Amino acid sequence: MNPDIPYLLVVEDEPTQRQILTEYLSRQNLRVAAVPDGRLMREAIAAEMPQLLLLDVGLPGEDGFALARWLRERHPSLGIIMVTSASDSVDRIVGLETGADDYVTKPYDPRELLARIKSVLRRTQAMQAQREAPLVNANAVRPVPLGRCSFDRSRRLLLTPDGLQEHLTATEFDLLDLFCQHPNRPLTREWLLETTSQRDYDGSDRSIDLRITRLRRKIELDADKPQTLRTVRGVGYMLVLDKA
Repeated sequence: MNPDIPYLLVVEDEPTQRQILTEYLSRQNLRVAAVPDGRLMREAIAAEMPQLLLLDVGLPGEDGFALARWLRERHPSLGIIMVTSASDSVDRIVGLETGADDYVTKPYDPRELLARIKSVLRRTQAMQAQREAPLVNANAVRPVPLGRCSFDRSRRLLLTPDGLQEHLTATEFDLLDLFCQHPNRPLTREWLLETTSQRDYDGSDRSIDLRITRLRRKIELDADKPQTLRTVRGVGYMLVLDKA
């Protein structure tokens, strides 16, 4: 077993699709296991924690949404990509609201799926490495005060006033970090989506809006009246920081 090869768990109930995915991804320098349902998913995770989980929405018994919520609560750093139906945008919206890092829609190009997997793996591995690395100088990069929280960019952590961690998915971190690089400037939805997810912008894609909503719940004193992550009508969003 090579620890440098990422371990990916596929949760897909359709046997042919499960076999095709396993064979294709195994040829891409990934170590792959596959299971058909949530019960076997839990057993597989208990035996060995994967770096990333490819999770189909339409599973028997517990659906992918319920499993994603369960996974996020217990394994915050796990990368999750939801596989949804191309005909139902509600699936994609709910999937992102549960804390998935990304989603793909059926039918999908295997090369696009592989690009999404590599992108999420890069972000989750970077987050894990920085969280585990000792701080050389705790004052080198001061945490950024954001609403009720502070954002430690050097360790990729969002901290509450009592020092507890507010979990960020890899994509949420990328989005918040991008805002911190461009404070007090309106940023368009199109640019935010293309920069953080490496996908072409689709005017119907609400993933940025959903992630902004999730971030507001974590950092704002009142998420319904945001003062830190503000909406700029007709443009997108702006992170408001004290210039002092």
